[in-house]
Amino acid sequence: MSTAVANDRLAKRFEKWDTDGNGVLEASDFQGEAARIAQNLGKIADSPEVQELHSAFQGLYQHLAQKAGVPAGGAISREQFLDATGEMLFKEGEASFNRALSPIVKALVRLCDDNHDGEIDAREFQGWLTAVGVPASQAGEIFQKVDRNGDGKLSEDELLQTVRDFHFGQLEVELLG
Repeated sequence: MSTAVANDRLAKRFEKWDTDGNGVLEASDFQGEAARIAQNLGKIADSPEVQELHSAFQGLYQHLAQKAGVPAGGAISREQFLDATGEMLFKEGEASFNRALSPIVKALVRLCDDNHDGEIDAREFQGWLTAVGVPASQAGEIFQKVDRNGDGKLSEDELLQTVRDFHFGQLEVELLG
């Protein structure tokens, strides 16, 4: 896939995270996304897993704001977001992406891991996908594509690789809803 596909996905990511639709990303948008995911999963807002997700999204906002040159608590424009995430993906590479997104993936695994085995099975993965807006009817097919070792589960590392490959434009599945 091309850089254009990855850039299109980043633009869609911006639109998804701009939860209030005002054309910029603020800390409240990241908290809104975390709250929406938790609510869609039927999780209690003050549970440790939901608080971990909020903290991970707050950390990502702070990381992106810093990369975009936005002061603490400021708004990240669409252009600043695309520049910062594009630099992270295409100039800094996999390690930078992993540092930025690993806390969110870890929090999502804990949030979705109903049987507490530290991995996401197909049913738990479907819960995550539908929580972010992907139709449930697509979840099974997507799981088959991303469960590369065929063991019926996704570890944190496998899920991080899936999210990374998707954003790098190397995986043709729907993860944004």
